Parts: sequence; C-alpha cells; structure tokens
Amino acid sequence: MLTVLHASDLQCGRPFLSYAAEALVLLAQQAAPDVIVLSGDLTQRAKDREFQAARALIERLPSVPVVVTPGNHDVPLYRVWERLVTPFRNWQRIISRDLDSVTSLPGSTFVALNSAAPRRAIVNGRLDQHQIKFAQREFKKAPSSNVRALVVHHHFVPTTDGSGGSPLPGAKAHVRAFESMGADLVLGGHVHQTHVTTSRDLLPVLTEPGVPLINCGTTTSMRGRGPEEGFNSLNIVRVGSGEIEVLPHILEPNTSRFEPTASIILPRRFTGDQSVRTSDVAQ
Repeated sequence: MLTVLHASDLQCGRPFLSYAAEALVLLAQQAAPDVIVLSGDLTQRAKDREFQAARALIERLPSVPVVVTPGNHDVPLYRVWERLVTPFRNWQRIISRDLDSVTSLPGSTFVALNSAAPRRAIVNGRLDQHQIKFAQREFKKAPSSNVRALVVHHHFVPTTDGSGGSPLPGAKAHVRAFESMGADLVLGGHVHQTHVTTSRDLLPVLTEPGVPLINCGTTTSMRGRGPEEGFNSLNIVRVGSGEIEVLPHILEPNTSRFEPTASIILPRRFTGDQSVRTSDVAQ
C-alpha cells in the first residue's frame, strides 16, 4: 500500500492562512505518508519572500520524499520582463532546480511535469511533447510492478460547476498518452476544489477502467471555490494492488484540524506484479 499526502495551492502571500498551514503540518505528521505531493501554486505572486515561506513550510513536513511542480502563480504576473525572460528564477533558486522531475522510491515512480506556461498563458497552462516523452522514458525505466504517478498542476476535465476554468489545451491527447505509458494516477490542483474524475470522461472505453485524475482543492489559502468556498482541503491517497482510495479532508475556517470526508474508491488499471505493462510496449 502506497500512502500519498496530496496538497496543493498553498499560495504563500496575501491569501495564505497560517492556521491552515499548522493543520497541514499536523495531519502530515499523523498520516505517516510515504510521499508528499504539492501540486503547484506554492506562492501567490512568485516573490522571493513567498518562495522562502513555502520552503520553510516544506521543511516542517515529515522527512519523506516531497514531489513539487510549479503552477501558474509560481511565475510573475505583473513583473512582465521577468515573466518573459526568467520566469522560473525564484522557483529554481529556492524550491527546485528541476522543472520536470522524477522521484523514485521503493515500489513507485512519480513524474512531475511543469504545466505553467508563462510566455503562452496567464492562467491556463501547456504540456509539450518533449515532456510527454520525458514521462514515457522515466516510467519505462521503472520496474513493471511500480506505481506510476504523474503530477501536473492544471486539470484535464472541467469541474461540475465550471469554476475551475478551461482544462489544459490538448487534454484528450495528453490523457491518451498517460494511458499508453501505463500511468496509474494523475495528481493536480488549480481548480480550488476537490475534483476526482478519470480518463474515461475524455476517452469513453467500456472494456477497462480509466486513469484517476485527482485534483486537490486549496490547502492553505483563502481561495477555495465552488462547494469548498471558505474552506481548505487536501487528500490522502492510498494506492493498493487493486484499487485507489481518495480520502478528501476539509478544514473549516479558523479550526485546527483537517477532518476526513467520504472516501472515493476507484479501480486501479494495472494490478499486482505484471511482467508487461502498456508503457513497456507503447512507443
């Protein structure tokens, strides 16, 4: 069983809520995750002091691998010259030198792809073909029994209420590629509410389950939307041999603990120690 603490949209800066950060640290200590995923928007305006605050928060989390990826708020918005010339300068100096990264631990491989596109989009993002090939190569190196997880800030399927904005351009093609490389799940943020779907929402095939697409809400800022307006949230994701459990947690305003809500159970596309996975044969 792989246990993932999935948080997103910390937004260190003006919308940041210190009591929510304390609740995040507390739950991270109690949940004993194997890995922590922070799926983008660590800052509000990509300022040096905001990244320093995000780094300080990360260092308070348990000593397990932490997978991070930039979001659209992690590049400058109003500092136009910086946005065009060195948009990831503060991210790479303070958070991670890598924009696309791979994190390996026993039994699982996490590939984080940077969907922030500062020169092409303000709010939405992009994934390029070289990033898809990067994920394919890294997953192909992994043992066939490994859990394969992708981390991408932006979403692929619209939220029910539409408040999350437009999905990534080319979402259907990207999700088809994720299926072909044998991905078990995709973790993201951006929509500011818990949003759990599967690749079947884009690729309707009746013969096999889809890849779970799991978007976390707003973990430590006041930017919750839709049913989570005024609330904070995160997910505990457990990946077993035959299923994936998503257990959303909600933090009510000015309280000290994230509380679990109803779990969501999804079938896992690949189960057990298979000698051949789609990613081993798809080119």
